Formats: sequence, structure tokens, C-alpha cells
Amino acid sequence: MYEPHQWYELGLLRSPGWLRLALEMRAGWEYGASIAATPLLSMAPNGDGHPVLVFPGLITGDLSTLPLRNYLRSRGYAVYPWGLGINRGPRDGVVDACLDLVDRLAREHGRSVSLVGWSLGGIYARELAKARPDVVRQVITMGTPFTGHPKATNAWRIYEWATGHKIGAPDLHEPLRTPPPVPTTSIFSRSDGVVAWQCSLERDSPHTDNIEVQASHLGMGMNPLTLYAIADRLAQPEDAWQPFDRSGFRGYLYPDPRRRARF
Repeated sequence: MYEPHQWYELGLLRSPGWLRLALEMRAGWEYGASIAATPLLSMAPNGDGHPVLVFPGLITGDLSTLPLRNYLRSRGYAVYPWGLGINRGPRDGVVDACLDLVDRLAREHGRSVSLVGWSLGGIYARELAKARPDVVRQVITMGTPFTGHPKATNAWRIYEWATGHKIGAPDLHEPLRTPPPVPTTSIFSRSDGVVAWQCSLERDSPHTDNIEVQASHLGMGMNPLTLYAIADRLAQPEDAWQPFDRSGFRGYLYPDPRRRARF
């Protein structure tokens, strides 16, 4: 049976409803939960010291990713913010500055760089990895809408206002669906109140994976389940990456992302 593979073949997925949007208020609770879960988060695998570059979401900056960066630094990684102020989209010079930063970190550390992006920041991470696959180790995204319909989000009007770019052209959005040629993990939540979760699903392949967490969109980068999953992914050997292991007790915390559910 033919399976649609382009956003304009999937129809207009609905953006998350008002109930899910209202649940975004739990973001503060998620940050508190990550602090309370510190003893458990310390059980995540230790890092090997390789550089990790973290990208913030739309109209946020490096302050929003500080809890995540502090946690990854505690696990033994050389963690860096993007350092370009508020993320207002791919303005003139921003992508080139990001490419220069990736190249510089790889050169200074003599190792490939892992890229972690939250929401729109995940688009940066994916596209930079496509441009620099020789120096990018892996990509991890959180609530990033890289597939589905580009307006299946409660933030598309904010995106157009903040960036000055209109969205909806197939020739612009279709290339975003293709995953980078490096191991790539998408972390998503079915209770995401900003992005329709279907828009964050990677197609199955030997180097892609999806991890479902119970999280809000605005709190995903501070959620303890997300923090642990990212630490687990970053600890994968560079030449022996494997999908996330959901066996045992993890199966209760991280549901099977392939399970059937109403769209």
C-alpha cells in the first residue's frame, strides 16, 4: 500500500488543542521535577568528553537551555551554547555563524560534535549535520517539527512574525523531512501543546530513532525523562550507535513510540 511521504500529501494535521496548550503551564513543574530527580539522573551513563552544541527554540536564547547544559556538563561533556542571542530564525549570517562554530569546536577538540536542538533549534541541528556530516557525531531533537504539515503547530504565526518568513511552500519544507546522514534521535511528546507530535516522528532507518516522553513542549528540555534520554544517547559509542533500549523498567517510563493511537 502506498504510504504518503510528503507533508502536502498528509493533509492538514490539526495543531494541538486548547487543553494541551493549557497543559504547557506544567513546564515549571518539570524543572522542579528534574531537580528532585537529581539522584536518579546521576545514574545516567557518563560522557566521554566530546563537544556538545545546544540550540534554543524559537524566540528563546541560551538561558532556556542552561539546565540542560549544566546537566550534560555534569555527565562529562564539553557543552556549548549557540551564543547568537534570541533565536529568531535563519536570519542573514546566522547559519554561516553556526557552521563556523561547529567547525571550530571540531577543530579545537579534535573530535566530532554532537548537536542538540529544542523545537526550532532542532531544525538548525538537523540541517547543520547535513552540511557538515564529517564533523557531526549525532543529532538529538526535542519537539522539533520537521515533518507533517508546517502549520500543524500553535506557533506558526509567531514564527512568521519573529522571522519575517512565510511558511507553507513545499520546496522549502520537504527537504526538512530527510534526516541527516548521521545517527539522529527525535524526542517527542504526545501531550505537546505547541507542536502536533506527529510532526516530530522520524521514519524508521538504521540510524534514526524516536523516543516518547511525557512532557510539555515548553518544559521538554528540562524534563527529567528528556534529560536522561539525551545523556543515554550521547553516551553511545561513535562507531557503534544503537537505538534507545526500552527493555525492563524503562518500558514503563518510555512508551513504545510505534503504538497505535488516534491522530
